[in-house]
Amino acid sequence: MEEVQRHSVHTLIFRSLKRTHDMFVSNQGNLPEIDEKLEARRKSIKARDSYKLVFDRVAKAEQAKKLSNGSNAGAIQAPEPLLAITDGSANSRDSQLALMDSGNKPADAPVSNSLVSAGMRSAGGASNVQLIPKKAPTIPKPSWHAPWKLSRVISGHLGWVRCIAVEPGNEWFATGAGDRVIKIWDLASGKLKLSLTGHVSTVRGLAVSAKHPYLFSCGEDRQVKCWDLEYNKVIRHYHGHLSAVYSLALHPTIDVLVTSGRDSTARVWDMRTKANIHTLTGHTNTVASVVAQASNPQIITGSHDSTIRLWDLAAGKSVCTLTNHKKSVRSVVLHPTLYMFASASPDNIKQWRCPEGNFVQNISGHNAIVNCMAVNPDGVLVSGGDNGTMFFWDWRTGYNFQRFQAPVQPGSMDSEAGIFAMSFDQSGSRLITAEADKTIKIYKEDDEATEESHPVNWRPEILKRRKF
Repeated sequence: MEEVQRHSVHTLIFRSLKRTHDMFVSNQGNLPEIDEKLEARRKSIKARDSYKLVFDRVAKAEQAKKLSNGSNAGAIQAPEPLLAITDGSANSRDSQLALMDSGNKPADAPVSNSLVSAGMRSAGGASNVQLIPKKAPTIPKPSWHAPWKLSRVISGHLGWVRCIAVEPGNEWFATGAGDRVIKIWDLASGKLKLSLTGHVSTVRGLAVSAKHPYLFSCGEDRQVKCWDLEYNKVIRHYHGHLSAVYSLALHPTIDVLVTSGRDSTARVWDMRTKANIHTLTGHTNTVASVVAQASNPQIITGSHDSTIRLWDLAAGKSVCTLTNHKKSVRSVVLHPTLYMFASASPDNIKQWRCPEGNFVQNISGHNAIVNCMAVNPDGVLVSGGDNGTMFFWDWRTGYNFQRFQAPVQPGSMDSEAGIFAMSFDQSGSRLITAEADKTIKIYKEDDEATEESHPVNWRPEILKRRKF
């Protein structure tokens, strides 16, 4: 029975094939004649278009080989024409005549669709030129950085410490806190030098001018103040913000102050006349961080609306809006030497390249609300979280070489473990953090650490480079 079924199936298949053949055999005479010369010419032009770079590289390699062998003793001769390897038919040979004239080869000279080279005319037709395949892209190995350790804990504030500013001379630094007081500390000894009172609510931002003896502060009382450090008094107020002011930045080259806050705007002030030059509008939520630099974009803001905006300072308008983040951006930091900046959000830390704001890479792993970041000239990026975690990263590769939980001051609650602000000193060798346990902590590199004692645990086979 099975044999009968198999025979009937074969019979049906044979009849179907024969019927198909009979159906189309009558149309063979209607097919256009194929010009084999034109077909070969078309294939050769297509090959030249696809493998031009390969042909040129092989020709250059052959020419360099001839020169190194001393065959061109006096002058450099023109390279030999490329020889196409064909099937040897007459039509194929005719189609390659244009290649044989080395004096006046046309720009679109036809070649065969096979790979060709001047060095392939060896005995027996064997090839003596080997094409090197491209290497797969690799993840660069991170630079080694010494681990950081806690050096000093400074107490004195009666509220959460919210902001830090290091003086350009690297002799002292200032902190602002929820106790409404600005305190100035000696950087070397950690001793209190001065307390400035004047704000009626939490001090949220500080900046020290490099050109004037001025300290600028802003707070949740909507006030922006300019302190004269020769008299330790407020000499200017900048009125205009409609709600709490969260961040401020000084322009490095012109006398301009930029502030941002809960009214979803950033404001540009003339430092001397107190005039509000620009009101930078466009964000739809609190502008938590603002930075300024001498080159474009001169102002960069990060907001709780999950966007980063790059601003044209002269026009007072937004040049670019970066929407890659999925959650609120609470910190933006400029690299001190590279033309780049980084932004922090609970989803990722992202790096960008100026001036267009081109995305560079994600730095993933700090799974917390990242309140602050700092970066030093050695390429150490530090991020501080709302839960007291600190992550140390290699800027170039995004490798996390150290992480730890900031030690909480004895007597404080576990919930008071957040890191609100951090800043490197001017040398980049000390890191100062402002924390929710009302202390200021100073970290420095471990001098005894070496690459042998603290090796780079670099495992590229398990790293995932995700780009969003």
